[in-house]
Amino acid sequence: MSGLIRVLLVDDHPVVRRGLRALVDELPDVEAAGEAADGAEALRLLEDGVRPDVVLMDLQMGDGMHGVEATRRITALPRPPAVLILTTYSTDADILAAVEAGATGYLLKDAPPEELAAAVHAAARGETVLAPPVAARLLGRVRSGGRPALSPRETEILGLLAEGLANRQISRRLFISEATVKTHLVHVYGKLGVDSRTAAVAAGLAAGLIRPV
Repeated sequence: MSGLIRVLLVDDHPVVRRGLRALVDELPDVEAAGEAADGAEALRLLEDGVRPDVVLMDLQMGDGMHGVEATRRITALPRPPAVLILTTYSTDADILAAVEAGATGYLLKDAPPEELAAAVHAAARGETVLAPPVAARLLGRVRSGGRPALSPRETEILGLLAEGLANRQISRRLFISEATVKTHLVHVYGKLGVDSRTAAVAAGLAAGLIRPV
């Protein structure tokens, strides 16, 4: 995408937000679009006209709306920004809840600045981003589940999902109907044990079924 990438920072700790803002201000082609102390405040900012390209979202935020619920509501908005989880929590339950809610990616707060910069740019392009420890956890979960392999066509469609293509764009790329794309996605979701596009891409990346874009 052209121009600056605008990022909304969501974390309940003021010191953390200040640190994130300072870090974001140093990233190339990135600027802070605003700050919120919890998910509810983030939603209010979006409703008031703040238009970030990416939301950096913590998971646990005191008594306010937590990251998973905020992610679910934000991604349900018309033309939503990408939501990139940035947290200290890396349990299977946290990771899966976030990606199932529609998060584009999942990073840990100890990620180096260059990793955060790459993740923000990738999220703005609609690509899925996973910190290495998170990818390793998902890989272990996929392997332990003994799920069947994807067909070549299913793998191809999953790869196009990872590029951020919508169903209609995939159908045009592969010269098949949009209904056929949806049927393949149902099979992909079932085999990977997920129920969203982001979760399917995350599981596919973790299992090595597709390569990072």
